[in-house]
Amino acid sequence: MLKYLLPVVLVCTGLSAQTVYPQNRAPLVAKPYRELPLGSIEARGWLLEQLQRMADGMTGRLDSLYPTVMGPRNGWLGGDGDGWERGPYWIDGLLPLAYLLDDDALKAKVQPWIEWTLTHQRGDGYLGPIPFTEAPESEAGLQRGLRRDWWPKMVMLKILQQYYQATGDERVLTVLTDYFRFQLRELPQTPLDHWTVWANRRGGDNLMVVYWLYNHTGDAFLLELAELLRAQTFPWTTVFLNEPNYSAPTNPWHYSRMQRYPFDSTEIAELNVGDLGSMHCVNFAQGLKQPVVYYQQSGDASDLAAARRGLRDVIHYHGQPQGMYGGDEPLHGKDPVRGVEFCAVAEEMFSLETMLAITGDMTYADQLERITYNALPTQAADDYLSRQYFQAANQVELTRELETSYETTNHLGSDFVFGQFTGYVCCTSNMHQSWPKYVQNLWYATADGGVAALLYAPSEVTLRVADSIELRVLEETGYPFRDRIDFTLTPSAPATFPFHLRIPAWAEGATVTVNGAPYRGEPEGQTLVITREWRAGDRVQLTLPMQLTTSQWFDFSVAVERGPLVYALKIREDYQSRQDSFYGSYQEVYPVDPWNYALHEDDVKQIGEAVEVVENDWDGRYPWNLESAPIELRLRGIALPDWKLVNGAPLFPAWWGNRQDPQLPASPITLVPYGCTTLRISEFPVYELD
Repeated sequence: MLKYLLPVVLVCTGLSAQTVYPQNRAPLVAKPYRELPLGSIEARGWLLEQLQRMADGMTGRLDSLYPTVMGPRNGWLGGDGDGWERGPYWIDGLLPLAYLLDDDALKAKVQPWIEWTLTHQRGDGYLGPIPFTEAPESEAGLQRGLRRDWWPKMVMLKILQQYYQATGDERVLTVLTDYFRFQLRELPQTPLDHWTVWANRRGGDNLMVVYWLYNHTGDAFLLELAELLRAQTFPWTTVFLNEPNYSAPTNPWHYSRMQRYPFDSTEIAELNVGDLGSMHCVNFAQGLKQPVVYYQQSGDASDLAAARRGLRDVIHYHGQPQGMYGGDEPLHGKDPVRGVEFCAVAEEMFSLETMLAITGDMTYADQLERITYNALPTQAADDYLSRQYFQAANQVELTRELETSYETTNHLGSDFVFGQFTGYVCCTSNMHQSWPKYVQNLWYATADGGVAALLYAPSEVTLRVADSIELRVLEETGYPFRDRIDFTLTPSAPATFPFHLRIPAWAEGATVTVNGAPYRGEPEGQTLVITREWRAGDRVQLTLPMQLTTSQWFDFSVAVERGPLVYALKIREDYQSRQDSFYGSYQEVYPVDPWNYALHEDDVKQIGEAVEVVENDWDGRYPWNLESAPIELRLRGIALPDWKLVNGAPLFPAWWGNRQDPQLPASPITLVPYGCTTLRISEFPVYELD
């Protein structure tokens, strides 16, 4: 019996699936997949433990760990303190966590933010912290001004949407309707970027909630507002479709110095994703979904093409193996020592989740799993009480000596160490939405009255299919470390409906059985749909063969992959505590083991034969550290004594070309999943040795 198998359950109850999970209203383009109400899906196994660690860590305790901002003086609680993005950022993660865990104590922390927002809307529809009549006195660590700024309100719109999905509180619909009427009146005179550029870059977040409300109320003015928001939002479709040109930015912060709305057509035409400093990493992560969100109204295929190209280009020009891209904070190229901001990880995940439901394009699901199971786990400490502002694909010493990010000077070298307030505190507030929203997107209702499992993890969920049939689906899996996923379906009565399964692009030779018999249906693209009469106890087993592969990255370096996981050199860590008058306590991390290894070119060419795959004993518990890694790869490495740190960074040596060097003996090395590491080499030099 496989000890790692742990359950995921899906249940459905109520009216017909078409009624419970309404489709986009005309004239919006129909969606192939529909979100389930918050609380329908419950995490199980290691994923549940991940959520519980968040509840016990910063996510559940940020009000006590960060009281100057998250305490009663916050403007979103009616106070005179911080009134910008950080409070809503926290609640945007805490609220879904509270309802996924059904944790009354966490819900109680959320509710004052909801109640104050719903009960203090101004008569003209304005929503949010009460603006000061005079500029407030500056206080260190607080963002007291900019209370009218449109951007932080977009975060609260997402919060209210989730709250309605969890509770059905009708006040949300009324408050949002009044606020959107306010926007329709005010935006012509006070456009999105009147106060900051953040709102025009992130207008897609506003737009998606407008469409959500339209689907509930049918108010025609909302489509008029949607067009106004689209016009004032940065033209992501145009920029993503721009061809490379010779008009590169002259400064890393070019994105903040461009003309605001109405945009300069020449500036826009010259901008493209490939340029260093062309855009802020988090703006890109949020802007990626805007063309797809607007596609629901435009129906224009160029919007879909723009998003696909934007994703492809950011990987090509700035990508790292864990699924993210060098952006610290401006886009910074492919060098594996460049930083990846935690906010960008969380926001790119949310964008991909949004895009998946609207398009049904499984490319987005593949990329989402790559980020979630590689980049996400490593950037927060196991106890979720500290985090890195930036992570990097290659990082072997985390100190304030590092000088590899654009923000090194601005953040006093603190970007890569582990702390609560190091780097910049936006990520301390915004990191919390990542895992909860991923859980919320493990399952979907389908447009054809069925159920879809498009992302794989142990979980439990509840929904209705066919003609109001209650369905329960149990998923048992050791994924992403194991290749088998088992589903047990329990409808309340025999019923015919489709069950959608995603076949990842990397899964050659995937197989499916239904009640032990091979299923011979063929997937359409990456989606396999099994339509049959289902009865209680029916079992589906999906096997996704995980072949060893390599991928090429910066300066012809190579990463080793298997299934959805990227692998990195196993380097034990030495944590050393530090104290700073500005950043408080934090930890630097030093390597215990040698890290300067290359791979042998012959092994890269025949990676399947060169690597021994070892599945460690694993009972399905929390896997994201060296001690608990459920799997490891063993192969030979080539020690490179001349590969040394430069101010703490493992900058590549000159390693290309044929070598005859008896001083470079092969040594056994171990690779573990990227997400299990703190220190790592994941992009390896490749030596050609005679």
